[in-house]
Amino acid sequence: MSKTILVVDDEPRLVNLVRGYLEQEGFTVVTAGNGRDALFAARDHQPDLIVLDLMMPEMDGWEFLRLHRQERSTPIIMLTARIEDVDKIAGLEMGADDYVTKPFSPRELVARVRAVLRRMEPAADRPDLVRRGDLELDRSAHMLHVNGETVELTRMEFDLLSTLLSNPGRAFSRLELLERTQGFAYDGYERTVDVHVKNLRKKIEPDTAQPQYILTVFGVGYRFNPDL
Repeated sequence: MSKTILVVDDEPRLVNLVRGYLEQEGFTVVTAGNGRDALFAARDHQPDLIVLDLMMPEMDGWEFLRLHRQERSTPIIMLTARIEDVDKIAGLEMGADDYVTKPFSPRELVARVRAVLRRMEPAADRPDLVRRGDLELDRSAHMLHVNGETVELTRMEFDLLSTLLSNPGRAFSRLELLERTQGFAYDGYERTVDVHVKNLRKKIEPDTAQPQYILTVFGVGYRFNPDL
């Protein structure tokens, strides 16, 4: 069954270009020209992934991201002409899964879309249910329980936790974590892993100042506490 992609941007030429590339790859594409229309489109079509411009009239991508994340955990790839790290980090902290800086190659965007969707597919060789300490991760249902309470995670947070949880004690570099969760990795992007880990710790750690689940391996990356 064809995956549905919602493309949100106020530049018709760019929307048509992206739509053409995505449809050529077999995706169903829905479009919106601002965040307000995108909210209705997301509710009506329930897309599998959203490609979201940040700078738009009426309702910008930031506000859409904030409101949509209250309703759904749909994977979101940000499109931004702003290259400052603070903007990328802010978007990731609000729950975006990836970003592409304008101008970009449509083929690169399609590759990113495929990589994010691939992360959503369950692997046949992994146990569906993993328990460590007070955490219970259900891959088949894409759910996390902490002390019996359901905790909402973004796709990137879920995949990061799944990777670390399944390999307790193993130290992963940031690039390794990107490769395992995104399907690709490159220098300059790896620090965004820190943002996702920070968000993840807020949701699962009793004390973020003294993490007990996800431990920092200085000079390397992160590992899951093997003693739990």
